[in-house]
Amino acid sequence: QVQLVESGGGLVQPGGSLRLSCAASGSIFSINRMGWYRQAPGKERELVATITSGGSTNYADSVKGRFTISSDIAKNTVYLQMNSLKPEDTAVYYCNAGVVPRITFPQVRDYWGKGTLVTVSS
Repeated sequence: QVQLVESGGGLVQPGGSLRLSCAASGSIFSINRMGWYRQAPGKERELVATITSGGSTNYADSVKGRFTISSDIAKNTVYLQMNSLKPEDTAVYYCNAGVVPRITFPQVRDYWGKGTLVTVSS
């Protein structure tokens, strides 16, 4: 069983910063990619940023230049540094990972965390 656990959400004022973390645990052979998605009230879930095991990154246009995704392969952890936060960044942020569990090697499976709430408000 593979689990993703997010942390770091909270309330921040506009212009402030937050750092989200997501740790993958369980019987993992490898992780191909990790990323962050978000869902604002009344809206569909959308991509925020992704990072591959090789270090390639991809960002939504709305967060480019403000958010930075990084990973610690040894710890199976992905981070999202969010700067210059705006009220429109308010959402539940979900961690996502493409994982090869040991039990299903070499198949890649998609896993999601339960989400962490980020509220940007004065």
